[in-house]
Amino acid sequence: MVQAPGSQRGRLGKRIKTRKAAEAIASMRPRPLKETVALQLAKAMGKKNISKAQLAGLLKTSRSQVDRLLDPTSDVTLSSLQRAAAQAGRRVVVQLI
Repeated sequence: MVQAPGSQRGRLGKRIKTRKAAEAIASMRPRPLKETVALQLAKAMGKKNISKAQLAGLLKTSRSQVDRLLDPTSDVTLSSLQRAAAQAGRRVVVQLI
């Protein structure tokens, strides 16, 4: 089957527009909870001058576990986040709105 000239370009243009629209929508989504908490915990550690190694010692855990706490893509328990936040002088509050 012979396609009309430009029909391939038309589909490509639609895919590009769709991808750009999806990227724009994704950028408008709220930040995931874990990512927000990890960033806030890192900032709180910085304000109190607590290093990752020091936090690991305070939590009686490994430095790699602290890395996981601060990694926005890793799964950690809420209680671990609460313990880490307490050491940085903060607390975790989760709210459904």
